[in-house]
Amino acid sequence: MELNKNSMYIENPENGGYVQKNIDDDGRIKRNGTWITASAHIITAVIGSGVLSLAWAIAQLGWVAGPAVLFAFSFITYFTSTLLADCYRTPDPVTGKRNYTYMDVVRSILGGKKVQLCGLAQYVNLVGVTIGYTITASISMVAVKRSNCFHKHGHEAKCNTSNYPFMIIFACIQLVLSQIPNFHKLSWLSIVAAIMSFAYSSIGLALSITKVAAGGGHVRTSLTGVTVGYDVSGSEKIWRTFQAIGDIAFAYAYSNVLIEIQDTLKSTPPENKIMKRASMIGVSTTTIFYVLCGCFGYAAFGNDAPGNFLTGFGFYDPFWLIDFANVCIAIHLVGAYQVFCQPIFGFVEKWCKEHWPENQLIKREYPINIPLYGVYYLNLFRLVWRSAYVIVTAVIAMIFPFFNDFLGLIGSLSFWPLTVFFPIEMYIKQSQMRKFSFTWTWLKILSWACLLVSIVAAAGSIQGLAQDLKKYKPFQTQQ
Repeated sequence: MELNKNSMYIENPENGGYVQKNIDDDGRIKRNGTWITASAHIITAVIGSGVLSLAWAIAQLGWVAGPAVLFAFSFITYFTSTLLADCYRTPDPVTGKRNYTYMDVVRSILGGKKVQLCGLAQYVNLVGVTIGYTITASISMVAVKRSNCFHKHGHEAKCNTSNYPFMIIFACIQLVLSQIPNFHKLSWLSIVAAIMSFAYSSIGLALSITKVAAGGGHVRTSLTGVTVGYDVSGSEKIWRTFQAIGDIAFAYAYSNVLIEIQDTLKSTPPENKIMKRASMIGVSTTTIFYVLCGCFGYAAFGNDAPGNFLTGFGFYDPFWLIDFANVCIAIHLVGAYQVFCQPIFGFVEKWCKEHWPENQLIKREYPINIPLYGVYYLNLFRLVWRSAYVIVTAVIAMIFPFFNDFLGLIGSLSFWPLTVFFPIEMYIKQSQMRKFSFTWTWLKILSWACLLVSIVAAAGSIQGLAQDLKKYKPFQTQQ
């Protein structure tokens, strides 16, 4: 009868029993995601505040290689995402058994030690992203305070501000949002975050266009980027080029959450078709913003482009617009944090339920009636463990505020296996492709080429990390 109240079952007077309503073919509550919600998830996951650092990346590569690398990785990301979308159901991409996580897909198709390799790459990357987002969000919050300080006291004022209170504020917000039960309840937050990403990207683009139209202050740009002997030394040029390629490659990656996003979709039309459409929209939208922001940002600032021209104060005025853009960045990262941590939450909670199925702390849920929301089912284990995760990531971010360099290293190590290797290997096996055929050969070449990019980017990240460690002063306020 309680199930009746939740409209999960309806009585069938003809057979005296109950027939299931709103249940999918795997016994779970019917999924209601569409290409719109999936596209919002993808845009939220892909367009991070890193879009504002693309001017720096283009500055290292120049007018020729910069846009070429952007388009190359947009194609690679979209192509491999379509391969991965076909693996959500196995063995048939339309009628096969559902796989709920990336690891489930690898286990179903490849099996063996590759499952452990996938899990290690995926979850280390996800943890790193959530820590990096805590740092990045606090930088944007600090930028709002510093912007008002500069406006009041002049651009030469020091306006030193600590990041730590803002990291705590961000963590407190995540303590609440982390109690959202699963990815299926996250659509509204992803839509808000996607709108925010469009807002601050558009502001950065508009400010760059305005500066270019006003003359740009006679900035220097070139076909090959920063000039050896004038802007940088020969070795710095090489390392920065490696870092720029890595930044662009990993700016597109969302494969580590693709299967979880696809698991929110309706089954009609088939999930793989909807996901491919959403991937096309998400990657195309991202590429347009990346090219515009990167190229106009480079045109505005030239070879001296800052790492982030909204938080690095490439612009000072109008200060209220800079403040609004940084608030949008912070709100976007609030949603993006949830997109990347929900797979971690789901993995740990599923593992605990399988190992301690009778444990009441893990199993029992308490209904709480919340005004304007309805009934929320509180689980004490979920409350404690998720809160602990948010607190730990915030503490790590406070101890190592240069963790974004670690994130670049983690990203370089996970880009190739998650975005390229596994989707290609699973597609080859599921389609029973003949070895050394034309398609098999060029897919293997693509995989090895991307491995080389990951190695190069990892080298650049390690060098950047070494430089930051030399300059690191713990508990220093934001300059």
